[in-house]
Amino acid sequence: MRAVSGLWRWRHNPLRRTTDLVEAWVAVAAALLLVLAVPAAGWGLGGLADEALAESVREQSAERRPALARVLRAAPSPERAATDPDSAVDHRTRRPVVAEWTAPDGTRRSGTVTTAVPAGPGDTFRIWTDGRGDPVARPMDPDTARAHAVLAGAGAAGAAAGLVEAARRTVVRLLMQRRYEELDREWAKAGPDWGRTGAGG
Repeated sequence: MRAVSGLWRWRHNPLRRTTDLVEAWVAVAAALLLVLAVPAAGWGLGGLADEALAESVREQSAERRPALARVLRAAPSPERAATDPDSAVDHRTRRPVVAEWTAPDGTRRSGTVTTAVPAGPGDTFRIWTDGRGDPVARPMDPDTARAHAVLAGAGAAGAAAGLVEAARRTVVRLLMQRRYEELDREWAKAGPDWGRTGAGG
């Protein structure tokens, strides 16, 4: 609103410079971009991210299957275990164990996996496997995918707003530099006669 009122004020002002008018129009353009283009950018990118993540959720849900793993023994600490993030537990609290489970084709598989709960020999817990029966991460939850899409949209809107403001500030800085250069030229012309009687200054 201040940019619009400033533009109106500069219309017929005898002190108006070209740079003043340009700055006012730049402010109006930036305000319109912030109101219209920035939300559109956030909405558009958020929608694209939502579609891509939803597709990933569908693919992961179709390819990954839960399996019941039975603990055979504790795994040696240095051994690298396949991660099974079945719950949002810090990885440092997960324990590697040697377990066996049934692959989707019915064959018995065994290997080192991690579990978030204390488990001894004979205990069972759920893991996720791919089509070959290898342990994989849990499929992404639809709510998690949607939250990621919202964050992507918000990030895009914030980045777009930052670009608009950076562009506006750059233009204003260039306009200010041009004003100072014009003032220096005018001062150079008037300087030698400044304060002299009858100099017309």
